[in-house]
Amino acid sequence: MIDGKKRVVIVGAGITGLTAAYYLQKHVREHNLPVEVKLIEATNRVGGKLQSVKKEGFMIERGPDSFLERKESAARLAREVGLGDKIINNSAGKSYIFVKEQLHPMPGGSVMGIPAELGPFVTTKLFSWPGKIRAAADFILPPSEAKEDQAVGTFLRRRLGDEVVENLVEPLLSGIYAGDIDRMSLMATFPNFYQLEQKYGSLVRGTKKMKRKVPKQPGAETKAPSKGIFITISSGLQSFAEAIEAKLEPDSVLKGTRVDKISKEEAGYKLKLSNGETWKADSILVTTPHESAIQMFSDYDELFEGFKDIPSTSVATVSMAFPAEVIKKDIDGTGFVVSRNSDKTITACTWTHKKWPHSTPKGKVLLRCYVGRPGDEAIVEQPDNEMIKIVLEDLSKAMDITADPEFTVVSRWKESMPQYIVGHKQRVESVKTSLKSELPGVYIAGSSYEGIGIPDCIDQGEAAVTNILTFLEKQ
Repeated sequence: MIDGKKRVVIVGAGITGLTAAYYLQKHVREHNLPVEVKLIEATNRVGGKLQSVKKEGFMIERGPDSFLERKESAARLAREVGLGDKIINNSAGKSYIFVKEQLHPMPGGSVMGIPAELGPFVTTKLFSWPGKIRAAADFILPPSEAKEDQAVGTFLRRRLGDEVVENLVEPLLSGIYAGDIDRMSLMATFPNFYQLEQKYGSLVRGTKKMKRKVPKQPGAETKAPSKGIFITISSGLQSFAEAIEAKLEPDSVLKGTRVDKISKEEAGYKLKLSNGETWKADSILVTTPHESAIQMFSDYDELFEGFKDIPSTSVATVSMAFPAEVIKKDIDGTGFVVSRNSDKTITACTWTHKKWPHSTPKGKVLLRCYVGRPGDEAIVEQPDNEMIKIVLEDLSKAMDITADPEFTVVSRWKESMPQYIVGHKQRVESVKTSLKSELPGVYIAGSSYEGIGIPDCIDQGEAAVTNILTFLEKQ
């Protein structure tokens, strides 16, 4: 049982912090516990990267635009906060890869770029015959030796060869994490690749087996899918964050105030705030990026030593609205990613009006382009007009656009994409172990640690609630 009034402070009101505050307050109400939950946010809004722009009938996402439907925690939370009627799937459609000045359809039957059906892989013009033959070595190569971790690129190049990796797998995987697959941790990002190889002796064979286990809907063998695997909120993902905030207890959220320093007291913790106030807490959940966590715990530098090795990448998106008639080369699909074997600056482009029809008025086109990657981040620092010019030049190689956009929305995310480089899981686990020993009741969660997607962050927020309640019950 919890004896006496306890206070929990959650630092950071992104989706992780909002989730934790919501579920913790819900548990406190349902069990009538003497616990006060406070959520503090440095900016003047909640939601972190969940930012939506409504302009001239368009719905434009500045940050993520969706989440995987199969990861159920996000949709469940959306329904809980009253947005069930606004959950929608993306429209299914072809995806393309831009390689050597050409758009190539994504080979059918692949999963995250890993071939699960040989027919489309053999017939695609995306790879040369030597590249296809090299990839076939996956069937005869022995499983890799057991390792604590390795780079995603090292693992995949050994199984499939450079050409398939660089022209198909890498553009997809690096797009998710805005990362360099030759530094990216396999066990922190795609451990299932390693597990499939170890179990089936072949990555392709394992992917094929895994795909067969997914139950098909009636009629799926003969009918094209009518909806995609992603879902979003039709009123904008920012409204998701705002809906969670609206469910929190009155006066439990403090915005526009930064936590400058956290220190341990004889009983509990002291938080020094940027507004001059000092708060006491029995338990603290830090959901901010790892760089902020290091600064807040400056008195415990050695505990957070591992976080200093986690780099972050800067990225940007450029959303452009056009009248449909100025796009002379319309393409049947929802977007494309760009191979590193290309001279494009953009890394991907979503035809948002096709992927998310609700986002765009009739007779209009909405294109969302992505720029910035590890080692090539200078574009993010360019002025808006220069960035837009570069993006339009890139698009002209794939689409015939005869006029400037009606308007653009440029979104910069400087050093905001944590890189899960080799050894990431061990670093995070080391910090968590140190916290448990040296700063009991202090927890970390969020995109810097155990998954960057919206459902991953929600899962971390829920797990933190369980840890906090367990800790408080023992006090």
